Amino acid sequence: MASESSFDIVSQVDRMEVRNAVQQATKEVRTRFDFKGSTAAIEETGDDLVLSAEDEGRLKALRQILEEKLARRGVSLKALEWGKVESALGGTARQRATIQSGLSTEQAKDVVKRIKATGLKVQAAIQGDQIRVSGKKKDDLQAVMAHLREANLSFDWKPTNYR
Repeated sequence: MASESSFDIVSQVDRMEVRNAVQQATKEVRTRFDFKGSTAAIEETGDDLVLSAEDEGRLKALRQILEEKLARRGVSLKALEWGKVESALGGTARQRATIQSGLSTEQAKDVVKRIKATGLKVQAAIQGDQIRVSGKKKDDLQAVMAHLREANLSFDWKPTNYR
């Protein structure tokens, strides 16, 4: 008898890589000429990154440096949800980026709907902040993974626990 094969769809970010990217970006900001004498900073607080600078121009450059470092370290930029640029004390600008951890209910429902639309003989079940996809044929599971990669979803996801 053929046994069931399965894999999980999760949305998680390696926090150590994020921390390393923040440290690299901070180091680069300290040495760059256009940030000389600037109070630009990147803070990591729980699931958020807070960028602050004197004006929106420097804030935009700081965000660009951070995104470059994150991409180099293999952290998907889709895992960050950027907030609005806010005015802070002393005329400075601040922007908050929330790091996604886990799939939201809407995202999970969207993925399950896409999987069912393929017509493959697989079952998709939402389990908390992840999705378990199971089926008898491993080829069907690989087809689901390929379909989701081609779908170019608006959030970061990874297939894990492939059995």
